[in-house]
Amino acid sequence: MRLTFLGTGTSFGVPVPGCGCDVCTSDDPRNRRTRHGLLLEEGGRRLLVDTPPELRLQLVAAHVDRLDAVFITHSHADHVHGIDDLRAFTTRVDRRLPVSVPAEYADDRRARFSYIWGPDARSEPGSSVPGLDLITFEDRDRVRAAGFDLDVVAFPHGWFRSYGFRVGDLAVIVDAKRVPDDAVPLLRGVEVLVINALWFGDPHPTHFNVEEAVAVAEMLEARTTYLTHLTHRLDHAELEDRLPPSVRPAVDGLTIEI
Repeated sequence: MRLTFLGTGTSFGVPVPGCGCDVCTSDDPRNRRTRHGLLLEEGGRRLLVDTPPELRLQLVAAHVDRLDAVFITHSHADHVHGIDDLRAFTTRVDRRLPVSVPAEYADDRRARFSYIWGPDARSEPGSSVPGLDLITFEDRDRVRAAGFDLDVVAFPHGWFRSYGFRVGDLAVIVDAKRVPDDAVPLLRGVEVLVINALWFGDPHPTHFNVEEAVAVAEMLEARTTYLTHLTHRLDHAELEDRLPPSVRPAVDGLTIEI
């Protein structure tokens, strides 16, 4: 299984508009971070995780010409507002694309993107809308998407929940603040863990900071951990130097084999 980090930034992205900090003005390309997105590939099958605002640019950079399914972690704008870019994959070959969404966010999806899923959704002659089939799932379901079997876990994310999963030897935890105790056995012992981490020090009410993410990685006994959802308070080179050997900062475009 191949994993590509399409985007590794937090909701602001990096650089942040109008910010003159050392990271935002850095000439290190590893400090340029678009919003969160992942791509899983195996046996010619491709699963996209989240549709961030920069999705078109991410898919072009990764030379992605086809998708088989999409998994949405939650409803925050930095994870869904690139959804119209999926239109390129449904109109070119006149096929519909299944999009798996947490059941608790399905009504929000239909309302926010009513031109895709609303009761009167349709395109005018000569125009198009994304051909997307909305598929819902619940916490602890096993979701089959693009031929991958995802064991889904809901993680507390402030007032909301964000859904990650384990698939084979990969676990993905995005936009989380805590791992439910009863999910630890499911996630323990993976070869690769992907987990959000905003910055060092100050705790955040809805996300892990770096120290918390490292502690989760140790608790789950992950062989290798990649930090994502990174803010402009983290310089890549400095972060790399301060992390334990088994924990690494992800960068946009990074591809690993699992």
